[in-house]
Amino acid sequence: MSVLVTKGLRKTYGKLVALEGLDLDIKAGNVYGLLGPNGSGKTTTLGIILGILSQDGGTYEWFDGKYGKKARMKIGSILETPNFYPYLNAVENLKIVARIKNVGYDQFDELLELVDLAHRKRSKFKTFSLGMKQRLAIAATLVGHPEVLIFDEPTNGLDPQGIAEVRNILKRIADSGRTVLMASHILDEVEKICSHVAIIKRGKLLATGPVGAILSNDMLLEVGSTDMEALKAFLQSNPMIKTINPLNGFLECIVDESLSVSEINEKAFTSGIVLNHLVSRKRRLEEEFLEITQDA
Repeated sequence: MSVLVTKGLRKTYGKLVALEGLDLDIKAGNVYGLLGPNGSGKTTTLGIILGILSQDGGTYEWFDGKYGKKARMKIGSILETPNFYPYLNAVENLKIVARIKNVGYDQFDELLELVDLAHRKRSKFKTFSLGMKQRLAIAATLVGHPEVLIFDEPTNGLDPQGIAEVRNILKRIADSGRTVLMASHILDEVEKICSHVAIIKRGKLLATGPVGAILSNDMLLEVGSTDMEALKAFLQSNPMIKTINPLNGFLECIVDESLSVSEINEKAFTSGIVLNHLVSRKRRLEEEFLEITQDA
């Protein structure tokens, strides 16, 4: 089942084109990362699908039209800096959220436990750190058991500890099977949390699909020798080595994941080439992202 389908979404601000023909299809249970540089159109996209902004063209539909105009009640979201009453405690602030959503108070203890704030549930909001405020905001999005959760740059402005705490909470939410849509410019965040990714730049969709498909299974191999010309010729003879580029005094190669590093070392030695540098690692989403967006 598709929880959200957008077709040809377009938004302009004067002469600035913020979105140009954006097509998305987000399935139930996906943890979907909307990834792009600042100013790429991520927040504009979220504003449109939440009914905060009106699009200039295209359409979007939630839950295949199942809930009609009440679809928004099935969605929890954070788009801005968390805003709560400073002189009320965590539980009192969640009660206000529950009243707005017209739901009961039965899940507060569970939610505060999830976001690691159970021990501070009677503390006033004004005493919370920025990370704690963000975690309370995440708890607020979960009030009323929404089917979809939307987060816009959820770790923005947090220190490393706060980022780690929020990331762990988002992982827990993702593991619960809920559908999550998260906009971020932080590649590592999307790679660690999301099952699917859409990469956008200047309002255009450049690539979309499972993280495992966008993030290829190829390996990066750094190889060095005292005879770099002989090494390059040796590597070019191997059909499992896809690209070879000089980098920082070594040769950086994109190779098939099934290629054995020890076999490369052994065959090089048999060919009279002694390697003085051999490092392998998985390609990261950052490298894929830069490759996709560099000419866009």
